[in-house]
Amino acid sequence: MNLKKKKKLIARTLGIGVKRIKLDSEMSEEIKEAITRQDIKDLKKEKIIKIREKIGRRKKKKRKTKRRMGSRKKKVNRRKQDYVSLTRKLRNYAKKLKDRGEVSKEEYYDLRKKIRARTFRDFSRLREEIGKEKKK
Repeated sequence: MNLKKKKKLIARTLGIGVKRIKLDSEMSEEIKEAITRQDIKDLKKEKIIKIREKIGRRKKKKRKTKRRMGSRKKKVNRRKQDYVSLTRKLRNYAKKLKDRGEVSKEEYYDLRKKIRARTFRDFSRLREEIGKEKKK
């Protein structure tokens, strides 16, 4: 008894592969009589048509990408940010003074060293220092 055509019909109806279908050999007459989709669904409910578990390899879990050196972003310290912005402002101001001729080359380099050493807490302290040097 060959039920290949019936298996194909069952596979289409239930949306599974032909290899997963298992038919009860004792009820072959009832299976032959099943023509419509509804007949096939009824046979499945009566457990004349059985469906095997899926066969196949397990899917591997996708590994998360590692964070390497190029993609790591470190938070910059707030104090460091403040230092950098203040230093840039002070150096820019000192350069402008040197360009205008208000400060000599030697005084300019001295100011740069003091800015680097953080002797000036803010802009006004730098101006006071320059004012004191001019009075001398």
